[in-house]
Amino acid sequence: MTVTAAPVALTLERAWDALHAVPDPEISVISVTELGIVRGISIDGDRAVVTVTPTYAGCPATEVIARSIEAALRAAGAARIEVRTQLAPAWTTDWIAVGARERLRDYGIVPPCARAAGEQPIRLHPRGAAALSCPRCGSSDTERLSQFGATPCKALYRCRACREPFEYFKPH
Repeated sequence: MTVTAAPVALTLERAWDALHAVPDPEISVISVTELGIVRGISIDGDRAVVTVTPTYAGCPATEVIARSIEAALRAAGAARIEVRTQLAPAWTTDWIAVGARERLRDYGIVPPCARAAGEQPIRLHPRGAAALSCPRCGSSDTERLSQFGATPCKALYRCRACREPFEYFKPH
């Protein structure tokens, strides 16, 4: 006699746990939930609906992220999965988890600082940028080489002290 295990019921907690393990395809040291792009999950029986806000409307990793989310939820017990893209409100670097900011720095990407309370995400007047500290040596003697790094959401900088390049996750 063969005994088959009953399927595991998909719960909201199991769904979130599954997505916490899905790495961002471009920055593998943080998950899609830590990056703050997973905005919500709803469960109805064996159906899961996940709302995702990409870092940029044209983010090239959006399809890979959706497939990774589907695979993780299927493994967690979802039979039917819908990944919805929501562009408003626009993703902001404020949604990056605190612990993920440190892992980004350790990985060599300078995370943006969280905004002060009441500060608006879109500025109509440019303001002076604070010096960025090099994630390798800590020097604040840095320079921007390019407004765009490997992806549109990052800029390329170089440390004048140690001469090493690094990326900065642009706030928006």
